[in-house]
Amino acid sequence: MTNDFSYKDKKVITIGVVRDLTGLSERQIRYYEERKLIFPERSSGGSRKYSFSDVELLVEIANKIEDGVQTHEIRKEMLRAQKKQNQDDVRRKMIQGQLNAQFGLRKGPSSK
Repeated sequence: MTNDFSYKDKKVITIGVVRDLTGLSERQIRYYEERKLIFPERSSGGSRKYSFSDVELLVEIANKIEDGVQTHEIRKEMLRAQKKQNQDDVRRKMIQGQLNAQFGLRKGPSSK
């Protein structure tokens, strides 16, 4: 079973556990969410759920804030990084498509 979804990306951690893991207050965590730096999911009861990737990102954000970087600057940096990743993904898919076309390869299970 192949799945690109890593355990690190599953949103299963509560805000209290995130607080304990990061050393941040719940207010700080919610503030970073308000500033669109972190995007927790909500459970059916409305509780925030975070992933291990979110925890790592919160630690990075806290370190940057401690170094004097403003939240709007962090957000701009995150958007630039996401844009670059999207461009890299598109480029990779285009190259893969060209290789598949050139060599007659198909995506998916091979047919006999």
